[in-house]
Amino acid sequence: MNQAQIKEVTTLLSTPKNIVIVTHWSPDGDAMGSSLGLYNYLIQKKHKVTVITPNDYPAFLNWLPGNNKVIDFSLKAKVAKPLVAKADLIFCLDFNSLKRINDLGTEVEKSKAPKLIIDHHLQPDGFAKYMLHNVEACSTCELVFDFIHLMGDDKKLNKNIADCLYTGMMTDTGSFRFPSTTYRTHEIVAALIKAGADNSEIHNRIYDDNTESRLRLLGFCLSEKLTVLKEYNTAFFSLRADELKRFNYKKGDTEGVVNYALSIEGICFAAFFVERDDAVKTSFRSKGTFDVNLFARKNFNGGGHAHAAGGQSDLSLDESVIKFISVLPEYKKELNKKIKK
Repeated sequence: MNQAQIKEVTTLLSTPKNIVIVTHWSPDGDAMGSSLGLYNYLIQKKHKVTVITPNDYPAFLNWLPGNNKVIDFSLKAKVAKPLVAKADLIFCLDFNSLKRINDLGTEVEKSKAPKLIIDHHLQPDGFAKYMLHNVEACSTCELVFDFIHLMGDDKKLNKNIADCLYTGMMTDTGSFRFPSTTYRTHEIVAALIKAGADNSEIHNRIYDDNTESRLRLLGFCLSEKLTVLKEYNTAFFSLRADELKRFNYKKGDTEGVVNYALSIEGICFAAFFVERDDAVKTSFRSKGTFDVNLFARKNFNGGGHAHAAGGQSDLSLDESVIKFISVLPEYKKELNKKIKK
């Protein structure tokens, strides 16, 4: 946002408003951390705030402060629609295209309320009046922290906000190990811990509270479902719907599985294919110079970041995997580039 827009938004938020916060389909730690972090900030300013998600999200995020106020559009559309229609301002967090929020996007588009995007993904659509957008930010939570600062409200940073924002920054940076982690990331993390974020407890809640079925599903993926294509420095997993059912799949149980494929020595491109919600969902990760955002956009109706992206396929699981393998020769030269140690 430029200075004029900052002034406009500051004025807009100076008196109580009806505000809706929306985030992307299948929300992750950054989506919910940024949404609830912003929620806990705005309610201090006496706004009436509602967080609406397109669908459900993993149970390991249910502890976040404000979680009990979230409305799942896929279950409560009749409740959510009037709130969107009557909103004075709509925040769009961690996504850059209304397509990323499915049917909820239709309601947001119809609303006469000004929209404000806070996001760090590449190639945003121009549907919002205001935009706080930076692809170099490690997470949308980092940008929510910046937003609070731009509004002149650093003193409103409390433990609830800090816990939410720390969660999103930690998960989107792979516990601060991805290249997106910068000195600025650690400066913000320091401020969040000072404000009360319990970094050790947050890590435990996200990563060390697994169900037995989730661990058994991971073991099954590693032992039975991993395919390595050495000629393309590529590895991938694929899971059928019946296999998910066999391991009592719950939302979030496959979170991070794709990273195990990327951790294999010599692998610079990893993918994960899963039959879910009557479609094939895809996740892509990379090292080095290979851009999975471009790959996902061209081949799997998706997008994201240069090293982390997702998509979807209308083909069957087997056909999606065949398509994936069939296009790899186009990228062989890129995939065979040496990764800097």
